[in-house]
Amino acid sequence: MVNYVRVYSGDDGQSHMEEFEPDFNPFTDTEGAHGEGTPVEAATGLTIRRNPPGYFLDFHCAPRRQYTITVAGELELGVGDGTVRRFKAPTVLLAEDLTGQGHTTRVVGTETRVTIVVPLAD
Repeated sequence: MVNYVRVYSGDDGQSHMEEFEPDFNPFTDTEGAHGEGTPVEAATGLTIRRNPPGYFLDFHCAPRRQYTITVAGELELGVGDGTVRRFKAPTVLLAEDLTGQGHTTRVVGTETRVTIVVPLAD
């Protein structure tokens, strides 16, 4: 099962997180691929990152709206109200907390966290 999580800035200056279900709709592509997919979003690039077990980044805001897709490892995400949640791969994180206190990121467990980061166009 894939986790879908959104981190966003609230009116209170804090980051908040919520699970969400993307808007999947039936599709058939020109080459015949078919199934369910989300609307295409414009992106500015893509990078693959690795962080070792024990990695910790204290409170920070997302540098831009972006998807961070965990394909291996386990993420611990914390927000200002004290909520801390763990998400194992696969997890799709939509980071939209561009202002305020931000969130914390920790790699937990014994496996390196591997992510695909997709910055979104404005």
